[in-house]
Amino acid sequence: MRLNEWINQKFLQSISTRLDVKNDYSLKTQQSIKLSVITQFFPPDYAPTGQLIEELVKQLGQQGVDIEVFTSQPGYAFQSHSAASVERVGGIRIQRSRTAQLWPGRIRGKAVNGVLYTLRAALYLLRAWRRRNVLLVTTAPPFLSIIGYLAYLVFRLPYVCIIYDLYPDIAIALGVVSKQNWLARLWRAINKQIWLNAKGIVVLSPAMKQQVLANCPRVADKISVIHSWANPELIVPIAKQENWFAWKHNLVNKFTVLYSGNMGRCHDMATILEAAQQLQDEPVHFVFIGGGAKRDELIQEVNQLGLLNFTFLPYQDKQVLPYSLTACDLSLVSVDASTEGLVVPSKLYSALASGRPIAVICSQYSYLKQLIAEADCGSTFENGDSHALAQFIRLLSRDPQLGERMGKAGRQYLRSHFTPKIISQQYLDVLQQAILPDGVIAMTQSHTK
Repeated sequence: MRLNEWINQKFLQSISTRLDVKNDYSLKTQQSIKLSVITQFFPPDYAPTGQLIEELVKQLGQQGVDIEVFTSQPGYAFQSHSAASVERVGGIRIQRSRTAQLWPGRIRGKAVNGVLYTLRAALYLLRAWRRRNVLLVTTAPPFLSIIGYLAYLVFRLPYVCIIYDLYPDIAIALGVVSKQNWLARLWRAINKQIWLNAKGIVVLSPAMKQQVLANCPRVADKISVIHSWANPELIVPIAKQENWFAWKHNLVNKFTVLYSGNMGRCHDMATILEAAQQLQDEPVHFVFIGGGAKRDELIQEVNQLGLLNFTFLPYQDKQVLPYSLTACDLSLVSVDASTEGLVVPSKLYSALASGRPIAVICSQYSYLKQLIAEADCGSTFENGDSHALAQFIRLLSRDPQLGERMGKAGRQYLRSHFTPKIISQQYLDVLQQAILPDGVIAMTQSHTK
């Protein structure tokens, strides 16, 4: 045998051995993942982060993952202000903190609730770490991921972080604190330690990944971009003429523009309001469903301007969403330019599932521009360009076939990219990697280089 043939044979055998080891571990770890999920919000709360986590753990449970959820008592539920301290739902064990939600609609109340829940989560881990082998921790509340870091330091329990919103960057962008403030600098230093010691970091958009890397370039190999999702089997297109929600709120015979979700400091309400002013004498009606820091301010401005083309409704229960989200002709999504790359609008995915066209207000640098263009499901508008938004609404109101085509395209795009089954598989891959021994990880990484 020639020397070069012998070298090639040994090289191929080495690659085969490494792949076999990786595949063997992958098969074993799928069955042996014992996951603890730490999240403040979980149903019956209607907070979007809690509903997403509920769908995720259901999907992971169906794939053989042993799951335990530690959450808080509900603070945003409709019909109950308390839930069972321990229950099993579909094989998933759910344990709730005894701490109730105090003043959930106020900023200080939210902060206090977050601190109390974080302390309870730490106590929970003191008892639960022996029966778990990986931890999934969210940024709800924003500082909760420190629990993962402490669990790793004390128990060597591997953890994966899901970054929903990037703090303290959001607080800095909104002018709540300065970049040089001691709290901001301390928070960023803690974030770096959390990220460096995490086995995996999940961010919800490519732009958010770049923001994390700008703060901590050394975690590039740990970051996975995994989008949010919506269930197209739960949210299906319903014609307004057949939709009880549309009939109840007198929307059947009006061209209806819907904003459903949080009206918070990170969302651009001004551009929408200015567009509504331009359309106030036309047969177009705006429906705002939800809450948030800007809701009362928006209602006040609408009243001061004497606008009659607005309806404001509270958050709707999960069972109502398939009807409320489809009781429209156009869905709105907005992100304030100052928080570009720091937050991701989860409402986008349910809007895609609804089969309605979408208008997105965002920065010219937003990843949303490319996503909407690829999906061919609507249009994007730069912050402040209310004239273009109003013109788009006029176009759709006069051409229902165009809106129907865009809505179908958006729903198909969701089914191809952002269903619970697709997204949960991506999370499963991250979790499997998290419990691999360091030696196996090093072997597979050296092979891919």
